[in-house]
Amino acid sequence: MPLETNGKTDETVADPEFGPWLAQASILVVDDEPGMRNFLVRVLGPRCKRIEEASDVKQASLKLDEQHFDVVVLDNIMPGKNGLDWLAEQRATGFFADVILMTAYADLDTAIEALRAGVVDFVLKPFRSNQLLNAVARCLDRTRLQRENDVLRHELKSTPQQVILRNKMLGDSTAMRKVREIIARVAPLPTSILFTGQSGTGKEVAARSLHSLSNRADKLFVPINCAAIPADMIESELFGHLKGAFTGAGRAREGLFMHAQGGTLFLDEIGELPYALQSKLLRVLEDRRVRPVGSEREVPFDARFVFATNADLQSRVESGTFRPDLYFRINVMQIHLPPLKDRGEDLQNLAALFMREFAQQLGMPPVPIDERVRASLSRYDWPGNIRELRNLIERTVILGGFPGEFEMAVEPSDRDGQSLAEVERRHILSVLREAGGDREEAARRLGISRKTVDRKCANWHA
Repeated sequence: MPLETNGKTDETVADPEFGPWLAQASILVVDDEPGMRNFLVRVLGPRCKRIEEASDVKQASLKLDEQHFDVVVLDNIMPGKNGLDWLAEQRATGFFADVILMTAYADLDTAIEALRAGVVDFVLKPFRSNQLLNAVARCLDRTRLQRENDVLRHELKSTPQQVILRNKMLGDSTAMRKVREIIARVAPLPTSILFTGQSGTGKEVAARSLHSLSNRADKLFVPINCAAIPADMIESELFGHLKGAFTGAGRAREGLFMHAQGGTLFLDEIGELPYALQSKLLRVLEDRRVRPVGSEREVPFDARFVFATNADLQSRVESGTFRPDLYFRINVMQIHLPPLKDRGEDLQNLAALFMREFAQQLGMPPVPIDERVRASLSRYDWPGNIRELRNLIERTVILGGFPGEFEMAVEPSDRDGQSLAEVERRHILSVLREAGGDREEAARRLGISRKTVDRKCANWHA
């Protein structure tokens, strides 16, 4: 990993004594004493990715505007404006990075003032190098844990359906082999990627595979479902906000975009992003800067953007609901995920895999998949794709046999020559009846979106 210090490049090796994140960190040292800055650079420089120094708060402000820092090591007593006053000003304009205060005054008033200004940790002068390194390691661990927790909470809120083998791209069909080859080819590149395909075809799985093969794999993968966040909250969720920026904003909060610093940002259902926010996303893509709600300051950040949609974005551009400039900006490299019905033997292999998985997970015996069932699986059109197949197998294990509505939906196609569209209609309406007319529950069981159920019911006048 490159070390950039005073124009020189070296190799930074992770130090197990101070955790795995120090070697990836970008650190700013702010102190008016050249001797102290030199000491800090000698201690931190060989162990972190980037180290910068500033001799006063004015120079520090310029550096914060130019690039992202994970940790700032700040002296308090400096000519002109002291460190805590400067920090309070930075916090008020959208500065979220952790700050370690260096001070020779360990009195209670200084500690209270420092906490109010947003200091995360202290080192008391004089200090040993290990004390400073431990403080930096604690900050990096805390930030990583907080961001991971925020991302997990967001995923739990925005994806009520079960995540389907989200870290594994399964299937040996020609179509899936081609997808894997393209992903392997583009993974090392910084290029933005647009995954297209029907709902349930595994676009997030593909995005996670792309991330795991990239040079950002050791940083966070942050998935965001643009259709799952309320329109009045999405800007704050993505970009963060300052305290008091709107009603209910009791404290400043870093957005999900900044959580992806150094990693991968996955914007699913990008076609559902509110039109008013599309221009702001375009600016972020162009400038690589984020402006928290309520702030006049733009914060630099670095992340790879990956997008996904099951909508026809070109049609939405023509209808005026999706910005053409944003469409052309994100449609640099498009990768299409094939529907399950076009993946040949992958269907049968996935069914067998899910059967083993759920039998083990639920502690129940697997249900045999005989030739009759295999034929039924092949005849069905799978509008919900892999998600629907997984949900069907889970219900099958619980019931001890394939649900009656599934067999009723597929078997008549042999006897009466019904089309796949009719098979699909019978199956969806059967699941809807079983769910007592609850379209949300029926969509969950089918593994498709509520919008898809609504649209199909409208077409069928059901």
